[in-house]
Amino acid sequence: MTWSEAEYLDCLETERRGYAWVMRQHGGLTPTQAREAALEWYPYESDDVPCRGLTFHDEAWHWAMLAIHGDRYWVEHPELTDPSPEYRALE
Repeated sequence: MTWSEAEYLDCLETERRGYAWVMRQHGGLTPTQAREAALEWYPYESDDVPCRGLTFHDEAWHWAMLAIHGDRYWVEHPELTDPSPEYRALE
Protein backbone atom coordinates (compact mmCIF):
# COMPACT_ATOMS: atom_id res chain seq x y z
CA MET A 1 0.00 0.00 0.00
CA THR A 2 1.23 3.47 -0.83
CA TRP A 3 0.20 6.19 1.56
CA SER A 4 1.35 9.60 2.63
CA GLU A 5 3.12 10.11 5.92
CA ALA A 6 -0.01 11.79 7.31
CA GLU A 7 -2.17 8.80 6.30
CA TYR A 8 0.30 6.38 7.87
CA LEU A 9 0.47 8.37 11.11
CA ASP A 10 -3.32 8.58 11.28
CA CYS A 11 -3.66 4.83 10.80
CA LEU A 12 -0.89 4.16 13.33
CA GLU A 13 -2.56 6.30 15.99
CA THR A 14 -6.00 4.80 15.30
CA GLU A 15 -4.66 1.27 15.73
CA ARG A 16 -2.71 2.22 18.84
CA ARG A 17 -5.86 3.75 20.36
CA GLY A 18 -7.90 0.63 19.59
CA TYR A 19 -5.24 -1.73 20.93
CA ALA A 20 -4.87 0.25 24.15
CA TRP A 21 -8.66 0.35 24.60
CA VAL A 22 -8.92 -3.44 24.30
CA MET A 23 -5.99 -3.97 26.64
CA ARG A 24 -7.71 -1.76 29.26
CA GLN A 25 -11.23 -3.12 28.83
CA HIS A 26 -10.43 -6.80 28.31
CA GLY A 27 -6.85 -7.20 29.49
CA GLY A 28 -7.08 -5.32 32.77
CA LEU A 29 -4.14 -3.03 32.08
CA THR A 30 -3.92 0.46 33.48
CA PRO A 31 -4.12 3.31 30.95
CA THR A 32 -0.35 3.75 31.14
CA GLN A 33 0.34 0.03 30.69
CA ALA A 34 -2.14 -0.17 27.83
CA ARG A 35 -0.56 2.79 26.02
CA GLU A 36 2.90 1.26 26.48
CA ALA A 37 1.65 -2.07 25.10
CA ALA A 38 0.16 -0.27 22.10
CA LEU A 39 3.40 1.61 21.43
CA GLU A 40 5.33 -1.66 21.64
CA TRP A 41 2.97 -3.51 19.29
CA TYR A 42 2.68 -0.59 16.87
CA PRO A 43 6.10 1.07 16.70
CA TYR A 44 6.66 3.84 14.20
CA GLU A 45 8.24 2.49 11.01
CA SER A 46 10.05 4.83 8.66
CA ASP A 47 8.93 4.91 5.05
CA ASP A 48 11.98 2.91 3.92
CA VAL A 49 11.07 -0.15 6.04
CA PRO A 50 10.01 -3.06 3.82
CA CYS A 51 6.34 -3.95 4.34
CA ARG A 52 5.78 -0.85 6.43
CA GLY A 53 2.54 -1.15 8.35
CA LEU A 54 2.09 -4.86 7.65
CA THR A 55 0.52 -5.25 11.08
CA PHE A 56 -2.41 -3.16 9.80
CA HIS A 57 -3.65 -6.15 7.78
CA ASP A 58 -5.67 -7.16 10.87
CA GLU A 59 -7.29 -4.65 13.17
CA ALA A 60 -6.13 -3.87 16.68
CA TRP A 61 -9.01 -5.85 18.21
CA HIS A 62 -7.58 -9.07 16.76
CA TRP A 63 -3.99 -8.41 17.82
CA ALA A 64 -5.02 -7.43 21.35
CA MET A 65 -7.25 -10.50 21.72
CA LEU A 66 -4.32 -12.69 20.65
CA ALA A 67 -2.16 -11.04 23.30
CA ILE A 68 -4.81 -11.49 26.00
CA HIS A 69 -6.33 -14.87 25.19
CA GLY A 70 -3.84 -16.61 22.91
CA ASP A 71 -3.79 -18.08 19.43
CA ARG A 72 -7.20 -19.74 19.59
CA TYR A 73 -9.18 -16.97 21.25
CA TRP A 74 -11.94 -17.14 18.61
CA VAL A 75 -12.45 -20.87 19.36
CA GLU A 76 -12.31 -20.60 23.14
CA HIS A 77 -14.13 -17.23 23.26
CA PRO A 78 -16.37 -17.08 20.19
CA GLU A 79 -18.14 -14.06 21.66
CA LEU A 80 -14.90 -12.13 21.08
CA THR A 81 -14.56 -13.00 17.41
CA ASP A 82 -16.12 -9.71 16.32
CA PRO A 83 -15.25 -6.37 17.88
CA SER A 84 -17.74 -4.98 20.36
CA PRO A 85 -19.97 -2.00 19.54
CA GLU A 86 -17.96 0.02 22.09
CA TYR A 87 -14.76 -0.75 20.22
CA ARG A 88 -16.40 0.12 16.90
CA ALA A 89 -17.46 3.45 18.40
CA LEU A 90 -13.76 4.38 18.69
CA GLU A 91 -13.53 4.52 14.92
